[in-house]
Amino acid sequence: MLIRPRVDEDRATKTLVGLHGHSAAPLTEEDEAVLGRIARCLPILADLARGDVLLFKPADEPLTAGVIAEAKPHTVPPIYPESLVGRIVRHSEEPSVIRAITRGSTSSRIHRLLVQGHPTVQDVYPVKSGTQVIGALAIEIGLVESERQKRKSAVFRRAIDRLRSIVIAGQLEGSENLSRLSEHDGPMVVNAEGQIVYISSVAEQLYRKIGYTHSLLHHDIGSLRTDEGVFFKALESGACVEQVVQEGPYTWLKRAIPLMGQGTDRLWRLVMGRAEPRDQVILTIHDVTEESQKERELRIKSAMIKEIHHRVKNNLQTIASLLRLQARRTGSPEVSAMLQETINRILSIAVIHEFLAHQDATKIEMQEVTQRIISEVSRGIVDPEKRIRFLLDSDSVHLPTQQATSCALVINELLHNAVEHGFASANEGSVHVRLSADDDRVVVEVADDGEALPPGFDPRSAGSLGLHIVQTLVHEDLKGTFALVDGEGGGAKAIVSFPRTE
Repeated sequence: MLIRPRVDEDRATKTLVGLHGHSAAPLTEEDEAVLGRIARCLPILADLARGDVLLFKPADEPLTAGVIAEAKPHTVPPIYPESLVGRIVRHSEEPSVIRAITRGSTSSRIHRLLVQGHPTVQDVYPVKSGTQVIGALAIEIGLVESERQKRKSAVFRRAIDRLRSIVIAGQLEGSENLSRLSEHDGPMVVNAEGQIVYISSVAEQLYRKIGYTHSLLHHDIGSLRTDEGVFFKALESGACVEQVVQEGPYTWLKRAIPLMGQGTDRLWRLVMGRAEPRDQVILTIHDVTEESQKERELRIKSAMIKEIHHRVKNNLQTIASLLRLQARRTGSPEVSAMLQETINRILSIAVIHEFLAHQDATKIEMQEVTQRIISEVSRGIVDPEKRIRFLLDSDSVHLPTQQATSCALVINELLHNAVEHGFASANEGSVHVRLSADDDRVVVEVADDGEALPPGFDPRSAGSLGLHIVQTLVHEDLKGTFALVDGEGGGAKAIVSFPRTE
């Protein structure tokens, strides 16, 4: 919300409407395309101009305009912490914006006062498509920052003005490929002949680290022993370029923003050696050595962790193979069944480690895990002569590693229980597994259409070992609830509900 002297809105409305009609002409597809190109360039302009940048277009009502895009600077604290996109303003609120749209006039250094903020300075420029005004671009800078910019080199200030003009014309190419700047970026301005015409203290300090103890102002950038490929690529292509380069022990992130517009005129000037003084490239340098080192360390740790999960998975599968061999050799069907249940529990854990060994994510997609467990159960314990179908109905449920492991074991035990007790005397039927989740909880349901539960059945006292394992996992690990009830169409349904954890 802005505070400024009261304006006679009715008088202003009559004057502007009388001059320019009752409402703005509707924008064409070409007009919208121009505004879209400008909107993509706002972040780099906000960072270099060190102010909030707002793009307006005429609204439906006369003498109103709407904010269609904005960019907050990353190089200084923003003026507006909240988003203003979608806000509709009137002449009494933003007179400079309305004048820019209705009259095509530019307003510079308009002093304003923000509620719960500091004094600011606003510049507003009309946006045109051909000769038609289709919007307005406003740059709002804190008063202290504005005074600081006045003390900067005139060369750099003219370069920022040139950048603003190119952005408003929708002629800055490739800006969407640039990452955001920060207060640690050191800007430079290099003309089309390669001469450094401005260099910030931050950039000079970075070059001093690699041996350039003297000032590089007015030096030819092509004579430096550093990788300045971004400058030549931007000069040749007329588009913004970003590149990470290695300068001795340091890693630098370099960006190049050409200030030459587009088209054959630019190419003709470069080929004929007739570059104009305003034909320049803004370079920015950011030392990302520490960030790159941390990123490399994280990649190494991630690879090591993946290798550990891979080896754990292999060891678990080896143990399962040994138990499977033992189950074949035992002469007791009861012992063989117990070993098979243990094998499936081990394989359920192995599935989690297999996913962790091949994924970068810290969360596991439970739909895929459940499908793998169903496959293992159907191959391992279902009598081939019985026709039991397994159905899976699942939302996209992602769980962290610990919860995923416990949930996988719960699903394995519930499938075992459904097959073993629901189809002990039945030869066909189905087991339906459903996973669902909202923002707070996850629900797992395993229902079968086999035999019903015995009257008065209580899983806490009369349940099998598998059900006791389920209750322990649900209550102790997942901090959830477990219920075993009669199925809607016969059989039984197990319901597990637990809260998500991060």
